[in-house]
Amino acid sequence: EGHSRSPYAAAMMRAIRDRGWRGVVPHFRGCGGRPNRLARAYHSGDAEEIDWILRRLRSACEDPLFAAGVSLGGNALLKWLGREGAGASNVVGAAAAVSAPLDLQAAGPALGRGLNRMYTREFLRTLIPKTRDKLGRQAHGFDLKRIVAATDFETFDDAYTAPAHGFADVNDYWKRASSKPDLPRIAVPTLVLNARNDPFLPARHLPGSGDVSDRITLDQPQAGGHVGFVSGPFPGNLTWLTDRLLDFFAAHLPLP
Repeated sequence: EGHSRSPYAAAMMRAIRDRGWRGVVPHFRGCGGRPNRLARAYHSGDAEEIDWILRRLRSACEDPLFAAGVSLGGNALLKWLGREGAGASNVVGAAAAVSAPLDLQAAGPALGRGLNRMYTREFLRTLIPKTRDKLGRQAHGFDLKRIVAATDFETFDDAYTAPAHGFADVNDYWKRASSKPDLPRIAVPTLVLNARNDPFLPARHLPGSGDVSDRITLDQPQAGGHVGFVSGPFPGNLTWLTDRLLDFFAAHLPLP
């Protein structure tokens, strides 16, 4: 549910500007201030949407292209990278995923427990009204009452996300949309950054070096939460995060 005004997006664009680079913040369907009029929305394994976005940018730009995905967007980016394999190098020179929920079968239930439920409520606060308004016009095959009453991702994904995007049910969606099984197939330099205290994904489910290809750099600091990584005096800033990503990309610029 992030957008170009989200703190991490604004911080990244300022850092990109300061380096003299150019940047783009794409919006998933319905997140850019305009209604999504299709029954389809976006989901954690949406490699098709990532493919369209990146190839569109590639066609418009002759400069080196790098891609960073945050949270759900990071998971979808990793799915695309794994699907494309070596072919991804024709589109991007390097990539980064920040706080991606790599294992949805672990992340989904984690968000339904304890204090994590406040994150779920915040996401559903925007997801449910948008979905209700959209399906009010074309609620074919959807249980709108169940969607509106959802208080956790398991119910929402089972009632809407899975059937809207061709999955049998929530378990099929969480299994097939998880990016962790795709990590061994990624063939372009990719930074996978996850804090070990991220409430979205318990640390025991994070990948180790034996779970990924040799093109992946795993960075798993002890603290950082979910897209936190705040540094400096209170209230803090996101310069550590932006520097980490842009330094990684700069190291993979082609030689002059």
